[in-house]
Amino acid sequence: MEENQKRRVLVIDDEADLRELLVITLGRMKLDATAVGTVKEGCEMLSQSEFHLCLTDMNLPDGDGLEIVRFINKNHPNVPVAVITAFGSTEVATSAMKDGAFDFLAKPVSLDRLRQLIDDGLGINSKPAPSTALSQFIGSSKSMTLLRAQIEKLARSHAPVYISGESGSGKERVARLIHNLSSRRDKPFVAVNCGAIPSELMESEFFGHRKGSFTGAFEDRKGLFREADGGTLFLDEVADLPLHMQVKLLRAIQEKSVRPIGDSKEYPVNIRILCATHKSLSDEVASGHFRQDLFYRINVIEASVPALRDRPEDIPELVEYLVNKLCNQWEQTPPKISAASHQALSTYSFPGNVRELENILERALTLSEGEIIDVSHLQLPSHSAPSNPTHGGAPGRPDDMPLEEFLQDIEREEILKALDTTHWNRTAAAKKLGMTFRSLRYRLQKLSLDPGDENE
Repeated sequence: MEENQKRRVLVIDDEADLRELLVITLGRMKLDATAVGTVKEGCEMLSQSEFHLCLTDMNLPDGDGLEIVRFINKNHPNVPVAVITAFGSTEVATSAMKDGAFDFLAKPVSLDRLRQLIDDGLGINSKPAPSTALSQFIGSSKSMTLLRAQIEKLARSHAPVYISGESGSGKERVARLIHNLSSRRDKPFVAVNCGAIPSELMESEFFGHRKGSFTGAFEDRKGLFREADGGTLFLDEVADLPLHMQVKLLRAIQEKSVRPIGDSKEYPVNIRILCATHKSLSDEVASGHFRQDLFYRINVIEASVPALRDRPEDIPELVEYLVNKLCNQWEQTPPKISAASHQALSTYSFPGNVRELENILERALTLSEGEIIDVSHLQLPSHSAPSNPTHGGAPGRPDDMPLEEFLQDIEREEILKALDTTHWNRTAAAKKLGMTFRSLRYRLQKLSLDPGDENE
């Protein structure tokens, strides 16, 4: 409590009744509150005194809350700021979070929601992020340096983040880093692949159900939203959500509560939503496959993960890291990588990105029996896959390439994409590819993509 007594909160609102309510609530939380009514007074107070949190209304007599957010972001970046908006002003709240606000509160103000928001804001600086959290995010290229800086900034916010990038580029890794660097890192990180859940089970998986609410509901289930309460929910391949679930997801995000199937009660949830897909969400919206209102709600801030072929200078560093990681798991001495192998890897286009690189190295370690990994152990396709894995049609076959080899390259690329999408769940990948599990397992062995048995 003594730590809370030292914390100061600035309230900026022109409504005297709301200022009084906020000051009383903050006082009961053992916080020192200062309240003013204009943008000018707010900026003056921020310049004169030290604050640990700022709550500002959006509509002020001499300006708006966005001016306060920008002023704090520029001059006092360590002060978390949240905005209070009129009911339903989602666009305004989204703009505020893009400018640097960590969260927003809609009028009429709920005291429970207010207390939660204050706790969240004060928690941003009370738990310093571990300095080693980004050390395993490998890559010294300019794009990776910029992405690391963005991740650190996003970790201080509670705004929804859309992580874009190709399959296998490391989108879930970015999501986990944002969570691990945030004040929520001691709470759950729950990841779900939206494309791997049968449509008829989605509502139960997300929101839970009561025992006996439908055939097969033999016990109560909390659902992913409540399992992630207090932490982060990562929706991978969010573009694969059917439209009926998009409606329900939007409501759960807006209301910050869920109702399990067969239950009459709604349960509040305090989660941060991170999502990703290898598809273009803008294109999905334009084609009518993804709701525009949900798109704006989850795409407050975008983080783009570069493809591996766009940062070839990072490949040697990644190779060293991945070989050491695999050898530590297998308790063996890491072999050397021949110069020819490094050259071959540096010129390969990696349609499966970092995930494919790791699989290539795992296969090479299995095949090599000496102290050196040579080109023959890598088993790279002789023809690099097309640079855009979402191309509309098959690439042309080079004149000097046998048809069988060309078709194997295409088959390898499509299988890798399906495996990446399903997080290497081979049963789900087989379903996505429209083949039996036995057929997929045969193809994995034929293409040397399966060095050993794995759990499904």
